[in-house]
Amino acid sequence: MKPERLYTLLLGIIFLAVWEATVIISQTSPLVLPAPSLVVQSLWQGLSNGYLWPHIAYTLSEVILGLLIGTSLGFIGGVVLGESTRARSLLMPYVVFSQVVPKLALAPLFVMWFGFGTLPTVLITALICFFPLLENTATCVQKVDKQQLELFRMLRASAWQTLWRLKLPAGLPDMMAGLRVAVVLAWVGAVVGEFIIASRGLGALIIAAQGSMNTPLMFAVLTIIALLGLIFYKAAEWLERHLLLTYSDQSTRKPS
Repeated sequence: MKPERLYTLLLGIIFLAVWEATVIISQTSPLVLPAPSLVVQSLWQGLSNGYLWPHIAYTLSEVILGLLIGTSLGFIGGVVLGESTRARSLLMPYVVFSQVVPKLALAPLFVMWFGFGTLPTVLITALICFFPLLENTATCVQKVDKQQLELFRMLRASAWQTLWRLKLPAGLPDMMAGLRVAVVLAWVGAVVGEFIIASRGLGALIIAAQGSMNTPLMFAVLTIIALLGLIFYKAAEWLERHLLLTYSDQSTRKPS
């Protein structure tokens, strides 16, 4: 194990130990702050009896669908806005407007338009996670090394060749940074959307646990959300390393 990961693990263990000791010493009620051991017990019970799995699967499907829609639109929109200054000037105010409007305020409208179920939450998730990738993609497509761009022009590369072999490989780190942000925000969007819209899912389960004063279950669900979000973030990091390795020579390869 790398020293950095060992230190991270030790820091987490110390934090949990201090948390456990503080709750025991202060005799804090589990309704206010449950001990980590009680949270683990609630988490294990919910997983072993199958109670949590349908909620996990429901939220997971919303996150994946929202990410696919949001990041696809964000990437395509970012390329369009990056390639066309006129399109950026024309459309960017509306894009910003769509992000400034609170997504919770849109939830009741989505319910009226699309009904209850998965679709409204997926749309909220897509709206939240598409902007980081759009902004990063548009910015990196515009900010290309002028000498390399001039070289591609001298070689009579087409606009598609320049985009695919120069602009996108050169801007890949910035685009993947936007993807990492989108992955995290997708979980926020899905869970917050479920607070209002859904009767299933991890967000709805948090509201139900709050109503029944089951604080350990609330912390158990939050733990699941945090762990799944971390897994998705690490997956985005792995994808970034894989793509950088694959396209590392694209910015210097001659267009054919």
